[in-house]
Amino acid sequence: MTLLETPTQKDDLESVLDQARRRIEVRDEELLEARKRRDAVAASLRAEFAGSRTYVNGSIAHGDALTPLTDVDLGVVVPDPDHIYGPYKTGPSVLQERAAAATRRDLKEAYGDIAVELKGRKRSILVRFRDPVTPGQPDFTADVIVAIDNPAGAGLFIPRFNGWDRSDPETHTRLVRAAVKGTNTSYARVVRLVKHWNRTHDKPLCSWNIKALALGCITSPVELIEGLRIWFEYAADELNLGETEDPAGVAPHPIKISEKWNRTEVVRELRRALQILKFAIQLESDGYELLAQDELAKLFKDESMLPHPPQAAVRLEQARRTMAERHGQSKQFGAPALITSTASPRDRVNAQSWSA
Repeated sequence: MTLLETPTQKDDLESVLDQARRRIEVRDEELLEARKRRDAVAASLRAEFAGSRTYVNGSIAHGDALTPLTDVDLGVVVPDPDHIYGPYKTGPSVLQERAAAATRRDLKEAYGDIAVELKGRKRSILVRFRDPVTPGQPDFTADVIVAIDNPAGAGLFIPRFNGWDRSDPETHTRLVRAAVKGTNTSYARVVRLVKHWNRTHDKPLCSWNIKALALGCITSPVELIEGLRIWFEYAADELNLGETEDPAGVAPHPIKISEKWNRTEVVRELRRALQILKFAIQLESDGYELLAQDELAKLFKDESMLPHPPQAAVRLEQARRTMAERHGQSKQFGAPALITSTASPRDRVNAQSWSA
């Protein structure tokens, strides 16, 4: 074996990403138990409010849940034939108190002394089961929205403290499920990877913002590596222009950036991630698979999800690359530079804007 030969197995980036995706995918046993608890809450709500309907939302309903699974989202739409509730009328607190009491009462036999939190919450009732569905986690919770139909337009009125906001979570779920089906699951797989990246980078975006942006750019079947490139490029360009609008066209305000980040910081973080990803793609194209995998590991910053290759082998491949560059046999494509500006050309691939 010569000095510059690499004594390790090499996989292409697509295979590496697919393996990583499988490691963070929610487990069947987690899903089964989560759905069982969600259905129990939903049944209690429908029994409490005669003629109501329930809907599901969030990562389980959308097909992009990560492990460990810690919560579930659902809502109940309460009939209001006399138009008692709504903006400039009665607030949601009475309905929320009824939902909280019914859930606490009806689930006690199966799940023991669950906790139901309502006071001071912006939108949802929080049901604490005091029992995780994933070993090692502190708890499993359900976020429950008590909503009413909007008699004058699309969507629902959902709580906002003691008042109401317009939203359309039912349409959101339909849009996401259509995207998953229309892309042969590419949408859900790319979203899952981005959500994990988000999780390991102090959550610059909320999950719904990630999905809403993906609705505008992941619109056909695509490989994971290309899907990630498309998403990061599209998301950076869109957020550079402004906050993400509601894909259903109902909410009066855009989707908010994370409380800990401002938009400029988020765009900079997205552009930094895009540079790392493009560098990995270029390295693979030049024949440096281990260096490419090493860059991809830097992108996600999670050894349990996507580990770095053996660093001794990486150093050998870097030496081979350096020697090739000295002899003019390799493209000059350096490591990603620090991004100091959010300006970028809007070169879109396979994208459509939901904010137009």
